[in-house]
Amino acid sequence: MLAYLFIVLAVLVRLLPHPWHLTPLGAALLFFGAKRPTREWVAPLLLLASADVYLTTVQYRMHVGVDHLVTWAWYVAAMAIGYALVRKVEPLRVVGASLASAISFFLVSNFATWLFQNMYPKTFAGLVQCYTLAIPFFRGTFASDLIYTPILFSVPYALALIERKTAESRVRG
Repeated sequence: MLAYLFIVLAVLVRLLPHPWHLTPLGAALLFFGAKRPTREWVAPLLLLASADVYLTTVQYRMHVGVDHLVTWAWYVAAMAIGYALVRKVEPLRVVGASLASAISFFLVSNFATWLFQNMYPKTFAGLVQCYTLAIPFFRGTFASDLIYTPILFSVPYALALIERKTAESRVRG
């Protein structure tokens, strides 16, 4: 249930103003992929895609395009990166998954922007320009993933510790 809560939290943060582009989206997707079976991945995908459609059409007053399909495919890829953690959730692997998530989103989403939108020339120089101008957004995504991923993956351990300490105090008391 915690994985669903984190996805809902990620959606809510995206819908609210979030300074410095800090959201727990990548972390929530990694956690969901690590903790829930693949047959359940459609729920976060639909929820996040719905939020994207709302943000794009209502808040930004733009059109949903093919580049959104690429983003939605990345959501599945991020859950797959999290799925790779299922057997061994260790700090170094979680940080590695976080880095893979942030970097892959930067590369994939900006390539899709360059390819499918008319913001940049369809040349190598245009692609470089697209990636260069996206760096400020990457900083936020990178920081978000490195901050939120360890926190989200620590929550189950913290809850188990609290539960154990509460049970011990009941036995003593």
